[in-house]
Amino acid sequence: MVTNVTLEVVTREYDGLRARYPTFCGCETCRGDVLVYALNRLQPHYVSTRAGEIIAGLNLGTDQEMAKLAVVLIDGLRRVALAPRCGSPAVQLP
Repeated sequence: MVTNVTLEVVTREYDGLRARYPTFCGCETCRGDVLVYALNRLQPHYVSTRAGEIIAGLNLGTDQEMAKLAVVLIDGLRRVALAPRCGSPAVQLP
């Protein structure tokens, strides 16, 4: 089975960052839009074995990669909050 480790890391980090922005809608549509925004800006890391998953996870877990991921996710949260497709009111995130 082929796995995109980047997807797993982005999803996990989204859940952690989402709590910092209580005014963000966070419905499935908005969540999906943020994840797609981030994944389209980050390099995918596909693996087919558990060992590959562990190694890719370690590489993605470096401080530099986590900072890059956080910046992309926060940018996505802000952009989606300004123009949510779900119909909720637009908000300006800090």
